[in-house]
Amino acid sequence: MPEAATAPSRAVIGDSEFDRDTAVTRREPATPGAPGVYDIDLSAGWTIINAVNGGYLLAVLGRALADTLPHPDPFTVSAHYLTASQPGPAVVRTETVRTGRTLSTGQASLFQYDDKGDEVERIRVLASYGDLDALPDDVRTTATPPAIPPMDQCFGPEDGPTPVDGSSAITDRLMLKLDPATLGWALGAPSGKGEMRSWFGLADGRDADPLSLLLAVDALPPTAFELGLKGWVPTVELTVHVRHRPAPGPLRVSITTRNLAGGFLEEDAEVWDREDRLVAQSRQLARVRLG
Repeated sequence: MPEAATAPSRAVIGDSEFDRDTAVTRREPATPGAPGVYDIDLSAGWTIINAVNGGYLLAVLGRALADTLPHPDPFTVSAHYLTASQPGPAVVRTETVRTGRTLSTGQASLFQYDDKGDEVERIRVLASYGDLDALPDDVRTTATPPAIPPMDQCFGPEDGPTPVDGSSAITDRLMLKLDPATLGWALGAPSGKGEMRSWFGLADGRDADPLSLLLAVDALPPTAFELGLKGWVPTVELTVHVRHRPAPGPLRVSITTRNLAGGFLEEDAEVWDREDRLVAQSRQLARVRLG
């Protein structure tokens, strides 16, 4: 008898490419309340136009803070992106600001080295952590999930032209299926609306957790593309609120921009899980090149 076909294996939380590429190594044993120093080699697999993606960087710092603070889950994370990060060695320094019964707050910075061997700060974060599983199950909201067509009616990077070498390595690590209504830019006919919507997951099948939500809010193509702009849209500041531990399965991400002025725009993101729960929200300020 022929052998039964086996289903492809799915990565699990704690043992996936995302986990390996965001893993940090503490230089000294953890001491409660003490500053932490961590080493990491930033992976080239999470780059866009050769710069490391901001959501991936946020997850790296989020993992270091989870090791430093007594609470496990990010509740709110605010990051200022000071200089563009490049693949390669980096150092993360963390500090506990305050600890309480339900929330603890810490700060973290990521550094890389310049040509002279001097440290250059790339990103600085202030974050509060808690325990998502300890929150009361009481939801009162007027928010509704985004209307995205079924996944088989949406389109991913694999459906478009071959990307320029080195310009979009991150797309190989993601499962993105974009709403056709927000894909006018890919056809040379942007809608003029600052909207981007997509199904989202990791390419190896790993389910989402609070740390990967920090990636999800910054992983879609920029809304600037649907406004008729091209090129890199670097993040200046990004704040993420994690609201719930996501259920297994693909997420839905909706991002909108209402105002572009002076070469800067805001992007407001919502992330919904398959149980129609709003699991994360974010706002970022980003810079665009006009003309």
